[in-house]
Amino acid sequence: MSTFPELVDRVVFVTGGASGIGRGIVEAFAAQGSRVVSADLAYPSGVLATTDDEHVWTIGLDVSDESAVVSALALVTDELGLVETVALAAGISTMGFAIDTDVEDWDRNLSINARGSFLVAKHVAGALARAGRTGQVVFIASQAGKNGYRGMAAYVASKHAVLGLTKTMAVELAPAGIRVNAVCPGIIETPMKHRERIEGAALRGLRPDDILAEDRSQVPLGRTGTPADVAGVVLFLASDLSSYMTGQGINVTGGMTTH
Repeated sequence: MSTFPELVDRVVFVTGGASGIGRGIVEAFAAQGSRVVSADLAYPSGVLATTDDEHVWTIGLDVSDESAVVSALALVTDELGLVETVALAAGISTMGFAIDTDVEDWDRNLSINARGSFLVAKHVAGALARAGRTGQVVFIASQAGKNGYRGMAAYVASKHAVLGLTKTMAVELAPAGIRVNAVCPGIIETPMKHRERIEGAALRGLRPDDILAEDRSQVPLGRTGTPADVAGVVLFLASDLSSYMTGQGINVTGGMTTH
């Protein structure tokens, strides 16, 4: 039985859905009976494919390519109907102190994390507004969008951009009944986080286990998070329980960030 009956049969589009937080979000919506499209570079482009889960479809997508975004959303709309909820989890990170960050790494972070999120949100929300339909946009930002972190200049900047976009789109789209919020995860155990520990340790002259211990020591709840921890909050923001919420950046950090 679905915890959120209003999510049954809803068309949900999740970027970065092949792994990590995105995959956790796909699984959470599928468990609610939504019709979920997992969009990711890992899948063949131009094909909306079925999966072993009757509630999940896949499609290849480079979120930084506007023409690809438009084509993918058109294909989904033709096959499943208008996307009502979008969760924007596609993202990358690179490690490097600001004065050592090259422009290529800077551009990659901004292209995927900020531009890509903007493009998909723009076209999903635009289609809803033109159709006179309500909906929900949920950005996956980061506590890095609220704080500064050593060795992650480009990533931190990109996530600050996502939170700024969240606030702006929220006030612009509120009259249309389209709610726009962000989730700000803390330290979540994903393949990207594991890579960051290795690269961050090398940058600081430490071992990955040192970074893991440091991570755990900073979380008041005493553990690092899981994709399911983030996905539960995304479900809430897509549900009627959050109907009076828009423009918010919700921390999912175990108490590590409280502002």
